[in-house]
Amino acid sequence: MRKPVIGVMGGACVEQEVLDIARELGGLIARCGWVLLNGGRNCGVMAASARGAREAGGTVIGILPDRDASQASPDLDYAICTALSDARNLINVLSSDVVIACTGSAGTLSEVALALKNDKPVILLGLKVGAVFEEHRKRGLLTSAATPQEAVERAASLINA
Repeated sequence: MRKPVIGVMGGACVEQEVLDIARELGGLIARCGWVLLNGGRNCGVMAASARGAREAGGTVIGILPDRDASQASPDLDYAICTALSDARNLINVLSSDVVIACTGSAGTLSEVALALKNDKPVILLGLKVGAVFEEHRKRGLLTSAATPQEAVERAASLINA
């Protein structure tokens, strides 16, 4: 049976509090036996979530925007080089069973939009999107969580639905 893949999206330049949340989230995902997928770089939410998953014995896949792995997080099990720049965001979300979006900026918002456009469930963890995606919230594709634990519990209910 294939392990669920949880996409963790978020900013490359965020505050320490967000990094701590991402690291905790990565650890929780790994302890569930799921695969963590992110943007793969050695910065921000990508590096912190990968580190948390690795520390908990999990599997981490990074979908890199580059043509080589020189900027990859050392905590990746698999570095997928795409040479697609920001277009790799579509690969991130289509390869995920559930997307958890942490604090970020335009890149993170693009991943949320692409996920929702492709009927992938999204859990917001610290990311504010306003009312622009309200139709998706009404359809049950978009939810929010206050803590990493709540985000993982919501992901579990989506995976088991």
